Amino acid sequence: MYHLIAISLIPGIGPVLARNLVSYCGSAEAVFKVKRSHLLKVPGIGEAVADNIRRFSDFDRVEQELRFIEKNEVQCLTYLDELYPRRLKQCPDAPLLLFSRGNADLNAPRILGVVGTRNATSYGKGICEDLAASLKDENILIVSGLAYGIDIAMHKACVKNNVPTIGVMATGLDRIYPPAHRETANKMMTNGGLLTEFMSDTNPDRQNFPRRNRIVAGMIDGLIVVETGINGGAVITALLADDYHRDVMAFPGQIHHPYSTGCNKLIKSNKAAMVESTEDVLDIMGWSSNTTKTQHVQQQLFHDLNDDEQQIHTILQEYGELYIDDIQSKSQLTPGNLAGVLLSMEFKGLISALPGKRYRLERVAIQM
Repeated sequence: MYHLIAISLIPGIGPVLARNLVSYCGSAEAVFKVKRSHLLKVPGIGEAVADNIRRFSDFDRVEQELRFIEKNEVQCLTYLDELYPRRLKQCPDAPLLLFSRGNADLNAPRILGVVGTRNATSYGKGICEDLAASLKDENILIVSGLAYGIDIAMHKACVKNNVPTIGVMATGLDRIYPPAHRETANKMMTNGGLLTEFMSDTNPDRQNFPRRNRIVAGMIDGLIVVETGINGGAVITALLADDYHRDVMAFPGQIHHPYSTGCNKLIKSNKAAMVESTEDVLDIMGWSSNTTKTQHVQQQLFHDLNDDEQQIHTILQEYGELYIDDIQSKSQLTPGNLAGVLLSMEFKGLISALPGKRYRLERVAIQM
């Protein structure tokens, strides 16, 4: 963690370049020890960045952050940690580090993002209330951005209905922005929490908000846009989620209302599925209770499963939907063998391939 924090402080190095550095050098610590000529062989490292690495000496700032982490019981996750959000890890620009407080499971089985305009109307706030009230028994974690408008309306509705919720921040964990949301943020700690890639002493600068949005888009299974203008930040989050192969949904609104134009355009351009209720959301995500009841009547397995197929079936039966990297980790199959097994099981109708290289079981009722 120490040297990864140090790398994150070097000017000119973002998350993609940081991972390349660690990979080429062998470890985060080695980045500060290898020769300049070796650094220049790393893709993306030019003369200026190589000089920045060699000249870096602000290790006091690293020590300061470590003290803050310990004093405030902050959980610091690196992209190499098992507890790092696995959905986010699949994204090419995933953060090198994440800082969190609270008790939320960042790898919960079901995660939805809810975003929208900072100028929420009573219509949008009502949707948030209805969503939270109807999701309280669905074992779903809600992620949003702790901003004015739809974000905070959704967080408040989750707190009210005891639905776990995470606020992804554009600042460090030493400050809440906007300050008016501090009370809600504190309440979220008991069933959810706060998450950021920014170290303490980071102000809510304009450039931080798109970075915040990509975390929301990357760590979820699906995104719901409640209300937004045509150029709103929620539209950017929706397009990011679409790029990450997440399911995107939007509630339609009045055609001439400024805070419905973004949702309506997303639907019209096929970037988002239109939803009118929680039931629509659950159906699109494959989480509908009616579907689940039907699927769980009885389960018929093909009798010609080989050992590898049976292993994959057992893993998916235990964990539900999984990313292909997680399946490989749990099965210990080689990437080539796993790809063949998954394809065979898909042909047999045993599993379904989902966006983002996820897989889940298909359950078939036994014919009596």
